[in-house]
Amino acid sequence: MITKGQKINDRYEVIRSIGEGGMANVYLGYDTILDRNVAIKVLRGDLSNDEKFVRRFQREALSASSLAHPNIVEMYDVGEDDGVYYIVMEYVEGKTLKQLLKKRGTLTLSEAIDIISQLTDGMAHAHDSYIIHRDLKPQNIMIKDDGQIKITDFGIAMALNSTQLTQTNSVMGSVHYLPPEQASGKGCTIKSDIYSMGIIFYELLSGSLPFRGDNAVEIALKHMREPLPSLREDNPGIPQSIENIIRKSTAKNPKNRYDSARSMHEDLLTALDDERMDEEVYQYKYPENETTEKKTKKAAAPAEEPKEDTVKLDKVSDAEDTGEIAKKIEDDDDKKKKIIIIVLASVFAVIAITLVVIFFVVPKFSNKKAVTVPDCENLKVSACEKKLQDKGFEVNTNIKTIASKDVKKNRVVKTNPEAGRSIKYGSKITIYKSKGEEKIELEDYTGKNSIEIKTILETKYGLKVTIEKKDPSDNKEYDEDEIIGQSLAKGSEVKEGDSLTLYVPNITENYPDFIGEKWSVADIQTFCDKNGLTLETVEEEVSPNSGYANGDIMRTNRTAGSKIYKGTTVKVTVAKVVKKATPTPTPSTSPSSEPTNKPSDDPSTDTDE
Repeated sequence: MITKGQKINDRYEVIRSIGEGGMANVYLGYDTILDRNVAIKVLRGDLSNDEKFVRRFQREALSASSLAHPNIVEMYDVGEDDGVYYIVMEYVEGKTLKQLLKKRGTLTLSEAIDIISQLTDGMAHAHDSYIIHRDLKPQNIMIKDDGQIKITDFGIAMALNSTQLTQTNSVMGSVHYLPPEQASGKGCTIKSDIYSMGIIFYELLSGSLPFRGDNAVEIALKHMREPLPSLREDNPGIPQSIENIIRKSTAKNPKNRYDSARSMHEDLLTALDDERMDEEVYQYKYPENETTEKKTKKAAAPAEEPKEDTVKLDKVSDAEDTGEIAKKIEDDDDKKKKIIIIVLASVFAVIAITLVVIFFVVPKFSNKKAVTVPDCENLKVSACEKKLQDKGFEVNTNIKTIASKDVKKNRVVKTNPEAGRSIKYGSKITIYKSKGEEKIELEDYTGKNSIEIKTILETKYGLKVTIEKKDPSDNKEYDEDEIIGQSLAKGSEVKEGDSLTLYVPNITENYPDFIGEKWSVADIQTFCDKNGLTLETVEEEVSPNSGYANGDIMRTNRTAGSKIYKGTTVKVTVAKVVKKATPTPTPSTSPSSEPTNKPSDDPSTDTDE
C-alpha cells in the first residue's frame, strides 16, 4: 500500500494519488534529487506477482525510455523497491483524451485533425525505433491545456503483449480499439497501432465508439466481421477525404491500411485541401474478409446487331419526259450543295468549340479536378508510365527500386502517391519497381541483447526469431538475455519468413535461505556484489534470552528459492543483543547486618588510662 509521504527508492516522495487503473496506480511524486514533480506508476494486482510479466515490463519500459519526442511522455526511471515495481515518468498537467471526450461529447474537425496529427507523428517516431505500443486508446493519451498531446503507457502496453490479461476493466477499455488481427491472436505490427488510431479518430468526430457489445468477446468479433459505420451518413459536413483516412486506417485487412504512421500523418496534412474535399470514396484493393464470398457476374447476352436500313430507290418512270428528268437532277444538285455547306459549317463550328474548350475550359477545370491514381502493381514500368500519363499525371523520371517478395523483378511495386488516392490533376508521381526478394546477411550477434535483436530482425526484416536457453560452454558470467550463440552463422543470407534461433544462457540462480544457513552480513554483501544486488541492513534490538546473537539474520524480504533479478534490493534485519543493567544493592536495617566494629558492652574490654 503506497501512502502519502512515503519515499520510493529513497528518492521519490509520494504526494498524492492521481489515478487508478486495472494495471497500475498513478501517483504525483517529487524527485528529491532533481527537484521536480514526477508521475509514479506502480504495478498492482496479479501483474506485480507475475515474474515473467515483471521481467518483460522492466525490459520493455527501459527500451521505451529511449524515445524522445514532444508527443511521447518521457520515462525517467524503472525499478523495484521492497517488492513494489514502478516507473517514473514526466508529469503532465492536464486530462486524458477520454476525460475530454466525456466532457465535450465530440470535437470539432480542426481539433480532431490536430490531435490525430500529433498522435501519428509521435507513433511514427516510435515505429522508427521498432517500438509498437499495442494498446493505443484515449485513456493512454494525455492532453495539456495548450492542446499538446502526450502518449503514455508504452512499457506496460508492450509487456502485456505476452501476458494473459485478467483485469476485466483493462480488457473492456482496450477491446474497443483492438485491431482484428490482434483479436484473432495473430500478433501485432505497426499496422495494429494504425488501426487503433483510426478508431480514435472516429470517436473524436462522432462522440461514440463504432462497435459496442455486452462483453469483450462480442466487441472483438464485431471488429473482425462488421464494417465500420459511415461518419458522413450521420454528419454530411465531414469531408470525404477525412472519412477516407478513417476507412483506410481501420481496414480489417492490414494490406488495405497505411503502410506506416508517417503515411497517415502526411495524408492528414492535405486532407482539407480544396481538391481533396470531395474525392472519391477509398476502395479496398484486397478482400476485407477472407470468408466473404466473391460475387460472380453473369455474362450479359450479346445484343442483337441492328439490321442495316435498306433504302429503296424508285426507278424513273418511262413515262417521264426528259425535261422533267433534267429539272429533278438540277433540284437534287441544289440539295447536295446545301447539305455540303451545312456539313462544312458544322465541322468548322465543332472545331472552334473544341479549340475554346482545349485552351480555356480544360485548364480552368483541371486546376481543381481531383483524379484517382490508377493501380500499376505488377505492370512493366513503360506500361505504368503510359497509364499514368493517360490519366493526366506527370511521371517522375527518377524510378526508385525497392525489395518485394510478391512482385517480380523490374515490375512496378507501387507508386507515390499510392493507388486509390485522389490527387490534383497533373501532379507528379514516382514509380517504385521491384528488385526482387530482399536478402540480408546475418551478423555475429553474440554478446548482444536477445530481445533487442529479435525485435529488429522481426520488425525490419520479417524473420521468424525464437529464443532458446542453452548451457554455456565456458565458465563466464552472462546476463540473462545475452546472446551466446545462433543457429545460422555470421554471413548467412536469409530472406523474409526465414527462421533463426538465438541462444541465451540457461541461468536458474535462486535466492538461498539467508536465515537457515546462518549467513553473516559480510557473506550476504559478497553474494549481493556478485549478483548485482543492493544490500540494505536494519538493526533490531533484542534481549539476551531471545535466542539470537549479535549479527544474526532475523528476517529478509527475499524468499528462499525465488529468482534473482539484477538491480533489486535485498533488505535484511540484523539482531542487536541488548543486556539489562544489574541493580546496585542497598544497606539493610536488620540486627544481623550491624557493623562488626561496634564497641562491646563487656567491661573487660575497657582500658583505664
